[in-house]
Amino acid sequence: MSGIRLAVGVIVMGIAIPVTLFFLLGLHSLSQLFTIAATTFCAWGVCDLLATILERPRLKDRSPGGAIKADWERRSKE
Repeated sequence: MSGIRLAVGVIVMGIAIPVTLFFLLGLHSLSQLFTIAATTFCAWGVCDLLATILERPRLKDRSPGGAIKADWERRSKE
């Protein structure tokens, strides 16, 4: 994960979206704001991790199901 990608993720998913949701939903306590921030930031982290896995060369131009099937066949031949 690059530094710019992390910085944008922290600003957008850790600050901007939680604050927007906090005001749009009419919430009142800081614990609600921090809960929204933690949830959106963790969701972004998981999605970023999965996107990084799918960018790997062995999965390039293949569906995840096709990659699993090819790996299974390759391992069964070994």
